[in-house]
Amino acid sequence: MAEYGDIRTGRHCVFVLHAHLVFVTKFRHRVFTGAHLERMEQIMRDVCADFECELAEFNGEASHVHLLVNFPPKVALSRLVNSLKGVSSRRMRQEFPELARHYYQANKLWSGSYFAGSVGGAPISVLRQYIEQQNRPA
Repeated sequence: MAEYGDIRTGRHCVFVLHAHLVFVTKFRHRVFTGAHLERMEQIMRDVCADFECELAEFNGEASHVHLLVNFPPKVALSRLVNSLKGVSSRRMRQEFPELARHYYQANKLWSGSYFAGSVGGAPISVLRQYIEQQNRPA
């Protein structure tokens, strides 16, 4: 089970939702440096805050980034991803013009695809057993 510090509450719910997101650069070009990743982390944190999400972890390499996002149930993950990729692409290309030269035709920083995986909690077998052992009224 998640640590108590991870549990968040909404008006009518209690939740712990984490997603592992991976974004890859267009054509998998190796364009990021440490300075790029530091600025991108701040941009991603700002976008997450706008969605009432928390960027729990961020890291990356020259051609891709990994994010661990804690999000509320009211947020559609696809909309969050769309904003994360769109805002970061626009701001990074504005602030670092050298990134734009790699994408002179496409004018996009990110590939159109992404990876999203649910994270945390118990294995399915443990959850299935827990649910099976509930005391159902007769």
